Amino acid sequence: MRFISKTVVITGAGAGIGRETARRFAAEGARVISMDTDEAGNGETARLIREQGGICEPVAGDVSSAADVARTFAVAGPVDVLVNNAAAWAGDGWVHTTSEQAWDRVVDVTLKGVFLASREALKSMMARRQGVIVNISSVNALCGVHLAAYSAAKGGILSLTRVMAIQYAPFGIRVNAICPGTILTENSRRYYAEHPGSEAELLALYPGGQFGEPADVANCVLFLASEEAKFFNGSVLVLDGAMSAIQRVPSFLPKAPVDPLA
Repeated sequence: MRFISKTVVITGAGAGIGRETARRFAAEGARVISMDTDEAGNGETARLIREQGGICEPVAGDVSSAADVARTFAVAGPVDVLVNNAAAWAGDGWVHTTSEQAWDRVVDVTLKGVFLASREALKSMMARRQGVIVNISSVNALCGVHLAAYSAAKGGILSLTRVMAIQYAPFGIRVNAICPGTILTENSRRYYAEHPGSEAELLALYPGGQFGEPADVANCVLFLASEEAKFFNGSVLVLDGAMSAIQRVPSFLPKAPVDPLA
């Protein structure tokens, strides 16, 4: 129960990582403000939390809209923790095939949304000289996986994280980022079902032969938001099962020894 009497704002809380993170914060006593453009999904997140006796106030809004973000923080009041999780990737891909409209939308939600939400959260955090911001970036920020606009935006999040950590440390505010690898969510399961072979091909990039789960990211978020991580500031935690450590293992390397306990 590390977050009793704490107010936590989570963007993109209508499914996947955002929903699991919201549930975990609520389970540890936080008052959760969940923001998402998906009203139905966001409402389901709130229902699940309340069903378990937690507190969740869903707000329908787009993080790329300054007005929507301001409205969300008006509902929240003074904020203790902000989790910038919302992202977009529709229409993204190769540079030469990505439209200007798709680029703008992906960058506006994924990067500008972090700026707008952080700007609002910092107002109450600076006044009280305390607060934590956790930004969800991606391994796409660290290596050239795919998705031009998304990767550029996620890379921008890392730079913005470091700048905010330096600027606001004197106010008792910590800002860190997490770079998840592939996380198995409802949306990703649906994508793999619609694109046969894609799951196996992507899984081959992971030395351990498995993807992450929303709970893995939520564990990191709650740690960074807690007092246990009080000396973490401007840090980037890579949560990808070693995917970015090495992308391909050359076939000429010796195979792993047989496990004598197997």
